[in-house]
Amino acid sequence: MARAIVFDLFGVIASTQTPEDIRAIERIADVAAEPFWEAYWALRKPYDAGQPAAEYWAAVADRIGVRFTGATVRALVEADMRSWTNVNAVMVDLVAELAAQGRTLGLLSNIVADLVPIFEARHGDWLRHFTTLAYSCELGVAKPDHRAYEIVAERLGVAPRECLFIDDNETNVLAARELGMRAEVFRAPDQVRTLVAA
Repeated sequence: MARAIVFDLFGVIASTQTPEDIRAIERIADVAAEPFWEAYWALRKPYDAGQPAAEYWAAVADRIGVRFTGATVRALVEADMRSWTNVNAVMVDLVAELAAQGRTLGLLSNIVADLVPIFEARHGDWLRHFTTLAYSCELGVAKPDHRAYEIVAERLGVAPRECLFIDDNETNVLAARELGMRAEVFRAPDQVRTLVAA
């Protein structure tokens, strides 16, 4: 049995962006969608690791050959943050269930600094079930960097091989396995229950 269970946040407990969220961001950016989203994702890792929002959005604009005004950047930040605040209620209940069983829980998330206080204010009631909240923006490294996994294990007081890690991104799962973690790509809440019981 794993001594600690480490969850990714977005795509596992928290929801990814909805089509409505995506369209709202596209309306604000007012540029072609394909190059915009290519730049949005290609440049995201430094933002997740602590880069200021203004620098991130300037880099996105530069990559697609436009300039965003200050007002546009503020609107993009607001819409972007709002797009990452919804959760999977079934997974939230599962987190509470595991905590009630006495499981040691950790959260390891690639998340931008601006979103942390917003997300914690909205979801603090269930985030309290985690022994540690390891955010890329405060770690200074983002998954799949091995150091991110090492830090969360250290904070939990266990070796990486004593962790069960759940993430929706296969690249992140493979990186965790390289460190000896038992790691699986998230599919459904019942899958997590099976993995925990194994």
